[in-house]
Amino acid sequence: MKRTLGIIGKKLGMTQIFLEDGSVVPVTVVEAGPCSVIQKKTKEKDGYNALQLGFAPKNSQRVNKPLSGHFKKAGTGAFYAMKEFRVEDVESYELGQEVNVNLFRPGDVVDVTGLSKGKGFTGVIKRHKFHGSPGSHGTHEYFRHGGSIGSATYPHHTFKGLKMPGQHGNRKVTVQNIKVVDIKEDQNLILLQGGIPGSRTGWVLIRSATKSESLPDRQAGARIEKNVIAAPSV
Repeated sequence: MKRTLGIIGKKLGMTQIFLEDGSVVPVTVVEAGPCSVIQKKTKEKDGYNALQLGFAPKNSQRVNKPLSGHFKKAGTGAFYAMKEFRVEDVESYELGQEVNVNLFRPGDVVDVTGLSKGKGFTGVIKRHKFHGSPGSHGTHEYFRHGGSIGSATYPHHTFKGLKMPGQHGNRKVTVQNIKVVDIKEDQNLILLQGGIPGSRTGWVLIRSATKSESLPDRQAGARIEKNVIAAPSV
């Protein structure tokens, strides 16, 4: 598994852009960084190498004493979001150093992790895409049920792991191999092709793809025409 540094971002919403060949590409706009290095963890002291990044400045008066001392030691202000990224080498980074969106380039392939939208307690049709029972032929008050979940003679109980009604969404989801269409360094924006997990203003983690290398042809989404639809405001 590759140990590469990532970045914390905030999902702003979706829009569409036009490439040079005239094709329309749906993209998700993410405000990524700048993130500050809050803590350096080493293999000798902590058992592994990692960098802790902070994102979205926060009023220092709204932080408890343990976190206040943690931020003070790093020489940075307080942050709303903090996340560790395991890296191979931590010596090339300093406390307080900023990590910006230029960590990626157009054409790169990344993995995005976020908290999916919570939909509450749902049935098996919405949660697991069951077909339901027939709408006729004697079906009565059993249209959206899940069917049999066991037997009275054998095995005398319901097996664990059966697809049943329950909490839907509101869990950590990672979508792999998303292409970076464009980078806007002056606005700290990264445009990702397609959709990503989470709702608007939700935190997301962006890191290099673990199962795919960067696309060899970076010109596919490298340059975009000027008639780009403006990024949605929060």
